[in-house]
Amino acid sequence: MSSININNSEDEYNLLIEFVHKHLDFHDSELKSILDMHDIKLGIDCHFKSLPIDQSNTTSTTTRRPFKLLSFSFNSIIDGEFSVCDGNIDEKETKKDKTINLVSSLSRCTLIRSVVELWGVGVDIDDCVTSIKNGNALQRHQSGKNLGHNTKKYEERTWKIYVHTLGSTHTRDEQNDMRSKFSFLSFPGKVQMKDSDDEYLFIKEVELDNKGGAVYPRHSDSKQIIPENDSRPPLACYFGRVLGSSTLGRNWRANNRLEQYSLKKRSYLGPTSMDSELSLIMTNLAQIRKGSMAFDPFVGTGSILLTAALRGAYAFGTDIDLRVLRGRSQDENIASNFKQYGLPPPELVRSDNALYDRQYRNHLPLFDAIVTDPPYGIRAGARRTGSRKESVRPILDEHRHDHVAQTRPYIVSDVMADLLNVAAMTLKMGGRLVFVIPSMLDFNEDEDLPRHECLKLSSVCYQPLQTELGRRTVTMVKIKEYDEKKRSQYLENTWVNGAESAEKVANLRERLLEAAKLKPNYAEKAAARKQKRKANKDAKKKAKREQQESITDGKSQWNSY
Repeated sequence: MSSININNSEDEYNLLIEFVHKHLDFHDSELKSILDMHDIKLGIDCHFKSLPIDQSNTTSTTTRRPFKLLSFSFNSIIDGEFSVCDGNIDEKETKKDKTINLVSSLSRCTLIRSVVELWGVGVDIDDCVTSIKNGNALQRHQSGKNLGHNTKKYEERTWKIYVHTLGSTHTRDEQNDMRSKFSFLSFPGKVQMKDSDDEYLFIKEVELDNKGGAVYPRHSDSKQIIPENDSRPPLACYFGRVLGSSTLGRNWRANNRLEQYSLKKRSYLGPTSMDSELSLIMTNLAQIRKGSMAFDPFVGTGSILLTAALRGAYAFGTDIDLRVLRGRSQDENIASNFKQYGLPPPELVRSDNALYDRQYRNHLPLFDAIVTDPPYGIRAGARRTGSRKESVRPILDEHRHDHVAQTRPYIVSDVMADLLNVAAMTLKMGGRLVFVIPSMLDFNEDEDLPRHECLKLSSVCYQPLQTELGRRTVTMVKIKEYDEKKRSQYLENTWVNGAESAEKVANLRERLLEAAKLKPNYAEKAAARKQKRKANKDAKKKAKREQQESITDGKSQWNSY
């Protein structure tokens, strides 16, 4: 089998992007958004190349692969950074006028695990070695002109080779055998396993399932090698130099310390708080950066707004529920979460997104990004200003300062229509709307996503939650100025198929319940859950009663002295 040529062109510089095996449908969209955010234009400054694959491994094409091969022009490297096009493209020459730190830019991607300057690639290790020998990556490295080089001479640079075999395990002797294949590189510096100047990575890619485990595991549960699985060829083998600062290392996610933003460490949470990882991905899809004006019209406990502030944005949020905005206490509220991470508190206003144009001046677009998780009635129902009663008593002036306005149910399809309309009004040109929309299996993205004439669909990323239920993270870009005279038309055209499309995101609680009733033993399981809820409720009542009795007994004893 012939080797695959990599870096054999004088003007080709290839990077292997390795993603974490999570949120699989978000990989491409987040990466493309980050590239676009830093003015790196696909098709001009870089392009994607196809990954190699052993055609004899016919089942491998059915799964997602956590890698992306990104190719740049080597002539674009200036002093270890990339020079990108300014957008004014001449037919004869592409003008370059801006350099960027590509490693720093890519490190914003929440789902990237590592970035490797690719020296060789093949369908097996021998093929990969041949690819290196046919390329010119070693010569470039010796000359010190590659990306992210430092001032140390080539002869003085310490190094190590790390073996990464994804979902399979190999002994130390087996790994050393793999390393020995690359001895022809003859690096002159010392081997240093910790904090080396250059870290080289050999990756043996195998087929992974949706959870990141090997589809054909090398070992059984009893740690014995399974011969038929062990003999399967890898999908591909890669070798290259790891890019990243000393703080990033090889595993960018681990060194970015994502766990510090975990919801478990927040002082104030609600039942619908968005998890920190997806929130950070959404801020990348929204291209939020330092100085951006970010808005969440359904702010809740502020988890999305917090990650926007972590990106350096000015955070503004609204919600119809005043109690959520105020929090449980002085130490448990939205501001306390911001204080926990050393961030300035956000600007919060109690208001109704359905009445945005009546509550705010909307003639001047204000926001760079709107990022939100609208209420869609599964864990918490949507509400809007108003009363179900035909006649409502007026509020006395002396009660207005602490009055909580009445609300009524807010149909989810109307929530989405109003959200897109507010975004079209308030986003700056080129600004982005990122929102989450729930969906069942019968959802059709081409027909059932809400639309707006002023907004262009950029990406849709699907996340399965249950067998029947999932949610889509939708990104839209403002491409046209809002016309107030067409407001009714905008709202009317939100759903392509009218009520039929709108119904796909409405009444999800009822539809999930109907689907659950069709499952075996539903009645017995429902009765058991009901009994468990009753037992928990009774236990809480008993504990509260005992606590009150203890307080009463203590007072009685005190009074007896």
